[in-house]
Amino acid sequence: MKLTHHEQTPHPEHPFAEFIRIIGKGKKGSRPLTQDEAYQAMKMILAEEVQPVQLGAFLMLMRIKEESPEELAGFVLAVREHCNLSAQHALVDLDWSSYAGKRRHLPWFLLSALLLAEQGINVFMHGAGGHTAGRLYTQDMLKYLGIEASTSIEHTQQQLKDQHFSYLSLEQFCPKLHEIIELRPLLGLRSPVHTLVRLINPFNAQHSIQGIFHPGYRPVHQQAAALLQQPHAAVLKGEGGETERNPDMECLVQSVHHGELLDENWPAIFSRRHVKSEDLNPEELASMWQGHLDDEFAEQSIIGTTAVALKLLGKADTQTDAYKLAQQYWLNRDKLKYGPR
Repeated sequence: MKLTHHEQTPHPEHPFAEFIRIIGKGKKGSRPLTQDEAYQAMKMILAEEVQPVQLGAFLMLMRIKEESPEELAGFVLAVREHCNLSAQHALVDLDWSSYAGKRRHLPWFLLSALLLAEQGINVFMHGAGGHTAGRLYTQDMLKYLGIEASTSIEHTQQQLKDQHFSYLSLEQFCPKLHEIIELRPLLGLRSPVHTLVRLINPFNAQHSIQGIFHPGYRPVHQQAAALLQQPHAAVLKGEGGETERNPDMECLVQSVHHGELLDENWPAIFSRRHVKSEDLNPEELASMWQGHLDDEFAEQSIIGTTAVALKLLGKADTQTDAYKLAQQYWLNRDKLKYGPR
């Protein structure tokens, strides 16, 4: 008598094995997860209902095939639910993700965010640090500007009221997801978590801006934002993978506005490429804000990034108007506002 497959298996199959099989069954047999399957899979991961070997296999199979918009949307919905983010409220105008870290240039985008905050626009920034050696992470850069990183959701709510800017690390609002990001040195690769964190939008802001490194991810983020019914979102290939416009290069911004997808090219600000600094000195962030440093690349990174955000926020109708407004903000900034305490 021939044994059936189930009789041959000494242990019943683990419920999570199905999700690994769907994405890992070879070139012809595999397929992407549906949005609901992705939601169920991430729900199990966050509830610690999977074995470590399963988590590693799932993350790396997903990394090889790359996430679909539906998978990203399902993952994000599970994260929001698990981390109880749908219940969190704060008056956030612009959600700004910062997970890549900078390697070639200083994080000039930080001054763009502060420029918006100075105009009373509530900017909430979230990120994680330290998962890749040799990079400058936002949470470590704040002290050079005399800014305290938030320690909790409540602290963020207070900071937004007081200074219109707050940075909160992933570890503080979704520790389980942070644990998975910390697997990078073990796996040697980034995982889908590095992608989905950019879309979390913990306070449900109407406007969200994200930087990516690989151009192929740009439309995936755009479409995932539409599936998540994000009212306004913009994604660009940012310098180093952060949300920062490189003034030496043309910048394609892919956005979504109430379900409508829009692709918009911003031209390069400079016609020639700048040579990057030999070493990065974070103290130059404050020097730049205070007007003690003359650096055209940095200045145009700040103004150019601010302009993209202003157009997303609906503060300007055209690229030219957005750029002029950003330039005006920069020229009129309070130069004594930020610096080491």
